[in-house]
Amino acid sequence: MKTTIKAALLAASLTVITVAPASADDCKYNKNKSTAQMSHSPDIVSIAAGNENFGTLVAAVTAADLVGTLQGDGPFTVFAPTNAAFDKLPSGTVPTLLKPENKAQLQGVLTYHVVAGEVKAADLVHAIKDNGGVYTIQTIHGGTLSAQLIDGVPYLIDANRNAAKITATDLDASNGVVHVIDKVVLP
Repeated sequence: MKTTIKAALLAASLTVITVAPASADDCKYNKNKSTAQMSHSPDIVSIAAGNENFGTLVAAVTAADLVGTLQGDGPFTVFAPTNAAFDKLPSGTVPTLLKPENKAQLQGVLTYHVVAGEVKAADLVHAIKDNGGVYTIQTIHGGTLSAQLIDGVPYLIDANRNAAKITATDLDASNGVVHVIDKVVLP
């Protein structure tokens, strides 16, 4: 697996694609970063590539040809599943999704984890409270996630009513923010 991850990281550094993301204006809780903040922070892909807990995510982003998108200007909010989150999927799911013939399906799964605009954890909690306990998030996939507080902890509820706990928040990137989740959410 280490060889696959290293190959994915090398490919990630060489891959450049352009995809127009949804407008940042679509995100009610968007904040803009100053140029000074942007020049000192790594981009979203670099944050994931620099953390061994995101090896599967990096391999998936590379296989889906989404590296360039997630290195783009953004801003984006990424709900990043860890390797352990991917391991919770049924046996064989990840290798199947990584096959070239399943690229469109993999892109759908990954873009379901991305929101146009920057949503910090405090903004998400305020949005949940301001909206009667459930905040609907539009993803760049086109689907929605529901954010809720369960025992005071923020969770994402996917289209299948599966809950992913947000375990770490506000990993600042030059083009957005990353929040860590303990399950893969599915459209």
